Amino acid sequence: MKLRKNVRQKKQEKPFDKERQSKAGKRKKPLLIYDSECDFCNIWIKYWKLLTRDKVDYASFQDVARYFPQISPKEFQKSVKLVMRSGEVLSGAEAVFKALHVAHQKRWLFWMYGHVPVFAWASEVFYRFVASHRGFGYWSTVFLFGSEVKPPIYRLSSWLFLKILGVIYFVAFASFGVQMMGLIGADGILPIGEFIESIGTRLGSKGFWYAPTLFWLSASDWFLKAIVIAGLVSSLLLIAGLMRKLMLVLMFVFYLSLVVAGQVFMAFQWDSLLLEAGFLALFLGRSSTLGVWLFRLLLFKLMFLGGAAKLLSGDAAWRGLTALTFHYETQPLPTIFGWYAHQLPQWFHKFSVLMTFFIELIVPFLIFATRHLRFFAGFALIVLQALIFITGNYTIFNILAIALILFLFDDAFLSRIFPSFLTRRIHKNALPANSSRSQRIAKKENEWGLRRIGVAAVVAFIVLANILLMMNIFASRPSKPIRSLLSIVQPFRIVNSYGLFATMTNPRYEIVIEGSNDGETWLPYEFKYKPGDVTRPPRWVQPHQPRLDWQMWFAALSDYQRNPWFVNLISRLLEGSPHVVALLEKNPFPDKPPQSIRAVFYEYHFTDLKTKKEEGAWWQREYKGLYFPVASLK
Repeated sequence: MKLRKNVRQKKQEKPFDKERQSKAGKRKKPLLIYDSECDFCNIWIKYWKLLTRDKVDYASFQDVARYFPQISPKEFQKSVKLVMRSGEVLSGAEAVFKALHVAHQKRWLFWMYGHVPVFAWASEVFYRFVASHRGFGYWSTVFLFGSEVKPPIYRLSSWLFLKILGVIYFVAFASFGVQMMGLIGADGILPIGEFIESIGTRLGSKGFWYAPTLFWLSASDWFLKAIVIAGLVSSLLLIAGLMRKLMLVLMFVFYLSLVVAGQVFMAFQWDSLLLEAGFLALFLGRSSTLGVWLFRLLLFKLMFLGGAAKLLSGDAAWRGLTALTFHYETQPLPTIFGWYAHQLPQWFHKFSVLMTFFIELIVPFLIFATRHLRFFAGFALIVLQALIFITGNYTIFNILAIALILFLFDDAFLSRIFPSFLTRRIHKNALPANSSRSQRIAKKENEWGLRRIGVAAVVAFIVLANILLMMNIFASRPSKPIRSLLSIVQPFRIVNSYGLFATMTNPRYEIVIEGSNDGETWLPYEFKYKPGDVTRPPRWVQPHQPRLDWQMWFAALSDYQRNPWFVNLISRLLEGSPHVVALLEKNPFPDKPPQSIRAVFYEYHFTDLKTKKEEGAWWQREYKGLYFPVASLK
């Protein structure tokens, strides 16, 4: 505050003459005076004009210096001056912050300047440094922001994200819809009715909170179909841009209901990511950047925790940079491109691990940086997601992650990619109409303080929960209050932890289910997408997720005693459940179920280029023993 007192003393030593005091008293707006011969100043003055609009006047000292004889040309060249209506003159960082404050922009800066002495001192020191090195400041601005700095607008990214979100929701509902009867239907592997009844017995009325699902109303097959159909319709309406807020709420409720009822078949990180992103989409407004920053926080959490989990797990493969030498063949559902990626030399795989760590641990911090650095982060993250998308079947995950990355690009950049007619249409629809009715509505919304307070409270809670979540992950002993708070939001999947493949699995084991009528001849059930027949190439299936195929990969990581659903699967195959059999590609007993079923264990590896050419086999396998003993209905 000492600096500020010195400035005020200096102003008292050089008061206005009576004529200028009279003119200053009549001034309707503050006047910001700058050096028009300074390229660095001109860039930022244009930016401040856009922020302050008609609240502040601007003039170069070359034009108006004669009206302010009390200020020397040297002082004008040294820093900007803000002449207030009262005639008071502010300089440097204080002048900039005050101009923004008058225009109701970034008002926290001026508040901190007046109430936090360290902030005021640091601001003036930084201002003087930049003012003394304007050439450096100019080129730094061009490098970090571009040759023209504008307040960022995110109407295009918000519009495109909502369209993509609607498509992803539609795919997710449809993908689960074609499998749901075999997975959680009345004759499925894990029937909803039994699950709901079990939760109610164990938790009583608390079950409604810990298992928030509409299936408490009904666990019938027709209600299951109704929820999926309603989700599909809501998705289409969101894509069409109709009743956006309502559709976002409905899709969230419908999908959360399926995630809870789906049990192990819906317990994937991308299911939680879709729900969290769908919830945050409610905060996307026409002009507010609140939703944009919430999505950036989600993107940071998704990427950074993915890299941190790999190191915190202590997995030797990640720390030794060897994880990708076998990942492509051991991942749940490899693609044909993953087979070819596996053939690349070891040095390339190690380099790829290093780049993965760089993109997941360093690049995420650029999400909160300046414009061009955000662009770099966006492109780096898109490249990583595209490579994962090509080499592995990760359903909606990579598409949804790329959708989140859109919020790193403003309209000025995206307008170069979008067709001009579409850009104009989106901006036109996003801007409020100049009608008296719309103005009255806008005024009414501005006066509705309770709504703003409610939104602010929810956002504050989300941010706090995410901060506590990060602390919980990195703390050696998480505190009980943190765990209690996180347990409140966990059932609703609006604040989630992420970290795919923290621990790498090697080698790859596969379960082959076989049936027999005589106990001698065993015929295999062939799954649609997971490895089985060694001559069948890896299949491309995303964005669809064959959830039973995925669970078979997890089951192979442990024994069947730890996977009760697997026992149910064997029972349904022995019963010949048509819905469960429909989840498979080949049923070796089409007329009636076999007398006995067993499951055997194989170790699978990709073949090399030579073997593939000579034998036509994509896989090679070695028998390891029995996974599930011979069973029959008797």
